Amino acid sequence: MILVLPTGEPVSDRRPSPVAYARVLPLARALARSGAAEGLVVHVVHYRGRGWNGTDARLAADAEWATEEVVRRYGDVPVCLAGHGMGGRAALRAAGHSAVNSVLAMAPWLPEEDRAVEPESVAQLTGRHVLIMHGTNDERSDPELSYRLAERAKKISRDICRFEVHSDGHALRQHHEEVLALATDFVLGALLSRAYSRPVADALAAPPPLGLRMPLAAGFARLLRR
Repeated sequence: MILVLPTGEPVSDRRPSPVAYARVLPLARALARSGAAEGLVVHVVHYRGRGWNGTDARLAADAEWATEEVVRRYGDVPVCLAGHGMGGRAALRAAGHSAVNSVLAMAPWLPEEDRAVEPESVAQLTGRHVLIMHGTNDERSDPELSYRLAERAKKISRDICRFEVHSDGHALRQHHEEVLALATDFVLGALLSRAYSRPVADALAAPPPLGLRMPLAAGFARLLRR
């Protein structure tokens, strides 16, 4: 089971954004097509609102609720949380649910580090397969913050890697085909025990910083089709 989490906003009481929902549909459809033969089911989560809203962490709470619904409806099945932007943060935060076995965080929005505030938790990522991907030209969510989180997480869990999409921005549109191919390769490996592609396997095995600054090579999608 894959739960796809759209992005949101740091603070807002407005209704969920239909634009954010629409932007994750290509990812959801690509994942659904790739795993359909093996019974993989994909749902896009509809939030109650679009705001994270500080300590309320509403998007993460909605991700946890959706995971509980998966357990209620489908039983004991492994769940992958796949999110973009603020949805990437929600996926990382909600990974502690016992049904979650993997997390795909695409350009995750993370708060600036503040000495007066506890850093974003990584303990919930223990035992999970985690792939973070981030565009190096992202001007909305600092890619260096996702690197620092991955670096902390790698100290407590070995199944974590991070890919850098060079010259791409927050939406990861410039190398869209490669991004979808990488996402699909990781999710199907984590949920269905398929063999990871060589780049993903190497990134998971490599120590920091190599495995956390792995470049997403041009032509990655064509490589998988061979």
